[in-house]
Amino acid sequence: QVQPVESGGGLVQPGGSLRLSCAASTANLNYNRMGWYRQAPGKQRELVASISRGGSTNYADFVKGRFTISRGNAKNTVYLQMNTLKPEDTAVYYCRGEYETYIIWGQGTQVTVSS
Repeated sequence: QVQPVESGGGLVQPGGSLRLSCAASTANLNYNRMGWYRQAPGKQRELVASISRGGSTNYADFVKGRFTISRGNAKNTVYLQMNTLKPEDTAVYYCRGEYETYIIWGQGTQVTVSS
């Protein structure tokens, strides 16, 4: 299967915004759910947000009201709009695709929030 490819990470000041993108449009499977996870140094990977093919969303409490996940028109594309970023949002952000019991991860994109 084609690994999802993330983009859009970078360095941003506290209070700023970034938009992450993830695409696996050439994959054979049409993922039932796609999500964003993050992993900070020394910490476990954690769910940020996920969205089903039907559009139902799930957010971690620490991003509610600040981040928005959405799916693109192309197959297996997903976005994460991140607003009001905080230094504690600094992490590698990973895209994940799910189809029944099959899971595939992207390689991640670094997000650094610092002044």
